Amino acid sequence: MSRGPVWLMALFIATWALGTDEFVIAGVLNTVAADLDVSPGAAGQLVTGFAFAFALGAPVLAVRLDRYPRRLVLCGGLAAFSLANVGCALAPGLTPLLVLRIVAGLSAAAVSTTAFAAAAEGAPEGKRGTYLSVVTAGLTVALFTGVPAGTWIADTWGWRSTFVLIAVAAAVTTLIVLLAMPRLPGTGPAALAERLRPLRHPALLRMVTAIFLCGTGGLMFYTYLGPVTAHTLGTDRYLPVLLLSVGLVGVVAALFGGRLTDMRGARSARLAILGGHAVALAVLAVLVLAGAPVGLYAVGVCLWAVFAWALNPPMQASSIQAAPEAAMTAISLNISGLYLGTAAAGAVGGLTLDHLGASAIPVVGASVLLAAWLVAAPAIPAPDASTTRREAATAHVPDHP
Repeated sequence: MSRGPVWLMALFIATWALGTDEFVIAGVLNTVAADLDVSPGAAGQLVTGFAFAFALGAPVLAVRLDRYPRRLVLCGGLAAFSLANVGCALAPGLTPLLVLRIVAGLSAAAVSTTAFAAAAEGAPEGKRGTYLSVVTAGLTVALFTGVPAGTWIADTWGWRSTFVLIAVAAAVTTLIVLLAMPRLPGTGPAALAERLRPLRHPALLRMVTAIFLCGTGGLMFYTYLGPVTAHTLGTDRYLPVLLLSVGLVGVVAALFGGRLTDMRGARSARLAILGGHAVALAVLAVLVLAGAPVGLYAVGVCLWAVFAWALNPPMQASSIQAAPEAAMTAISLNISGLYLGTAAAGAVGGLTLDHLGASAIPVVGASVLLAAWLVAAPAIPAPDASTTRREAATAHVPDHP
């Protein structure tokens, strides 16, 4: 494992590039729209195309790619992701740019699921949560490094240069993975029915449902942080500082989530963090309704960020625990649930904002997170030996309708 830190940092850089590619559109949206002579609303579909391709592609690609060595999948996915971003930099119009964003989303889904699976499989005993948290931290760091850097580059050299930056980061990561990644074989050939068998695990479906609700409730607040802040403080001029604070807290929080998972176990960690997430949003709801001063409101936002960004490691570990025989498929379903929750957060939050006002967003978010806690509360049963043997014996027997 002497090479572990090197390849683990490569996975960190990979998820940093994915996170930058996902979120940077928000910072260059108006520039892209003006350059391509389309409305900002039309340009916003670049976010939708990426997110839905990611969410729908993650489980499908995991099933198809699980048999192959992790290093091969990572290198292939990163290469495709890099080329897609080069294409984005050269795209002559919105339609080809949207198509390339979909390709980038699909390749990002393959890289993300494989990165988490590789981190879990390559981690030393008792370090799985920590390794997962390092991979998760790449997405968080992207919020306050990659996105601002990409936006600054777009303002200085044009939005196409931003996609070149992402492509270069992905290409460098491909080389590091190729040279430093340990040999982590895939699961080997298997029938499609066997690879889809995790869908029959009620515990896994509960974890996916819980992470979907977490994405809906927690990211609703993040998505509409601007309107909520303006409503609470009477101005949104503090928003850049709040976003920076959320990103900085998020890095520490992701590592904290992994450490807590290793120390207390996946169930205790997920329930503590989920409960804290719901309570933090409830506190924010009170602060928003009371029109709290900027300092107190900022403390509330940072408290929320601790639990919001600490959640992924225990939820990933719980998903793997629910279906240990198909870790990559379990992780892909978890990621898919999170991205679908992100999409739902935008829709539900928008309706809430339009019809109930900004102050209702943390109230609705806290209610959804309470539902997530209830879904995630039951313990995940240990794999039954007789069931495992029976599944192994029937794995290659075709299922009949």
